[in-house]
Amino acid sequence: MKKLPSIVTVLFAVITAPASYAVDDNIVELDELVVTAPLQDNVSEAAVPVTVLSDKELRLKVGHTLGETLKNELGITSQSFGPGVGTPVIRGQSGPRVRVLNNGLGSNDVSAISPDHATSVEPLLAERIEVLRGPASLLYSSGAIGGVVNVLDNRIPEKLPDRLVGGAVEQRFDSVSAESSTVLKVEGGKKNLAYHFDGFNRDRNNLDIGGSAIDINAAQATDPTLSVIQNSQGYINNTSAKAISGSAGVSLIGDPGFGGISFNRLENNYGIAPDGSGGDITRIELKQNRYDFKSELKKPFSYAESLRMKLGYTDYQHTEIPNGVAASFFTNKTYESRLELAHNPLGLFRGMVGFQALAGDFAAINKATHNVIVPQTQSNSYGVFAVESFNIGALPSQLGLRVENTSLSPTGLSNLSYTPVSASASSLWKINDSHAVNLALTRSQRAPQVQELTVNGYHDATRSYEKGDINLHEETSYNLDLGYKFKADWVRAQVDLFHNWANSYIYQQRNGEFINGAVVLKSSQADATFMGYESKLTFPLVQNHFGLIELMLFSDFTRGQFISGGDVPRMPPLRFGFELDHSKGEWDTNLRLTRGETQTHAGDFDTPTAGYLLLSLGTQYQLLNLHEADVMLFAKANNLLNENIRNSTSYLRNFAPEPGRGAEIGIRVTY
Repeated sequence: MKKLPSIVTVLFAVITAPASYAVDDNIVELDELVVTAPLQDNVSEAAVPVTVLSDKELRLKVGHTLGETLKNELGITSQSFGPGVGTPVIRGQSGPRVRVLNNGLGSNDVSAISPDHATSVEPLLAERIEVLRGPASLLYSSGAIGGVVNVLDNRIPEKLPDRLVGGAVEQRFDSVSAESSTVLKVEGGKKNLAYHFDGFNRDRNNLDIGGSAIDINAAQATDPTLSVIQNSQGYINNTSAKAISGSAGVSLIGDPGFGGISFNRLENNYGIAPDGSGGDITRIELKQNRYDFKSELKKPFSYAESLRMKLGYTDYQHTEIPNGVAASFFTNKTYESRLELAHNPLGLFRGMVGFQALAGDFAAINKATHNVIVPQTQSNSYGVFAVESFNIGALPSQLGLRVENTSLSPTGLSNLSYTPVSASASSLWKINDSHAVNLALTRSQRAPQVQELTVNGYHDATRSYEKGDINLHEETSYNLDLGYKFKADWVRAQVDLFHNWANSYIYQQRNGEFINGAVVLKSSQADATFMGYESKLTFPLVQNHFGLIELMLFSDFTRGQFISGGDVPRMPPLRFGFELDHSKGEWDTNLRLTRGETQTHAGDFDTPTAGYLLLSLGTQYQLLNLHEADVMLFAKANNLLNENIRNSTSYLRNFAPEPGRGAEIGIRVTY
């Protein structure tokens, strides 16, 4: 921490340094390779925005949840439900419209069904996180209007390591909740055998905040029957959590390809912020077993570049426990398989075709009352997809097509069937070395989820009575992306504009009704539009003996409206701000200030959220080859202004603000 004052010196150097230091022609900026899509394109050649976090950047940004890890990326926020839950929101889209993958297969938990359900994908174990949109997202889902988030952790090794035993150990401590997190990875191999073991343990207390836990006026505006008699100050009660996970994987690797298997066990117990009425205090106990198989054959046929197969089985369950009594119980057993054939170039085209199948068994009941919340439902989905890339002069382009058939068989109800068809096209025009324009068009369809169709019952964690609509039909979205990139010695610029027309958009919203004193959340359908932008300017201010400092100005915005009038609920606010990045040798430091504007377009029967200023500071120092190990020390100071921030994308924003002022420190040793 003694090096932190150097940033003041660097700011002074911006003014006093000679102009000759402004540009260093010897700096070579390497482009990230996107591996989520098996076509493995470079970021600079993507015709839609691509986000990649890895190495030092990932270690500094990784948060307690996947949403928190990504929340500072352009166009991405977190749908927090207290500190135990945080799923990604991309351009205002969440749940089933943002598919979360673990090593290329779906997480297959129930986080896409309800905002109180934590995702089973753990960012602490990630080696790389990628966010894709456009044609490549059709490889994995037809309805991912927001995009695809893939978390890669090398659970099944694909390459032979260079040593028999290697790995990493990481320890973190966060003062805002007295959280201690430990991560351990051991991997290696010899001859044709590679292995991987990993695990983490997390233990935290109640979350500190910058004011009152409950915004009483806002909470009573949505629920006039609510009588708040308990309102904690400076912390949120019942937000402690404990989680533990372990994985083991092994692969046989040779010249023809590889094949491997893995097993993962996850247990997570976390609390839901109370409503202050003195009523139920709810905990959620989550358990999951996951089994995976992955293989690849290189050049299996004369026309094939590779043939990849992935199989996964997930056995997920969680129980909501109000006042120590088991109540709502969710279970989801899912089989997923994928077959991907990457073909050799055919004229202008290179790409892949594939087949995907999912079979699920989902149910939700109340153990205390034996009432059915969601009837047991057998689901089957089969999809074929193709993505092809080609270049025409200075126009790298991509086409994608996906056709699915989804059938649902809910107990006691008629069978349902849907056939979503999605297609996408994108192109990047490299005008010259400095200017590029990208354009993407997508037609995306998704079938309604079983919960959106059939839910009918009280849900403890959301403290609401949820009602589905069996008459919901496919949702169709037409999306337009237009972007511009500029690169020069003195500035790098990027702006992306988007406009989505969503026909029969499925959403869940309060309707002003109450059943047995509980607010009704109703699944409905209406035409809607979404529009917005993401932009950033990066200025390399100076490079001299004080190091390199860059200034980034950023902003993003999403607006969602129903065609018939009114606002789509839970949209993120306008955000803008700046970030100063300083690097010198082994040191990296950044200072970031974000302004979130007031969100006045809250939707019917919901409340606006106030604007905020979020100031954070982070630094890390890396020692290479210290006794045959690399050591990284890192520290973050979050919400330095101790603002009591209400997250407009959260169902629980009136009861659970974002974390207050806190400091996080950690060490990672890679050997």
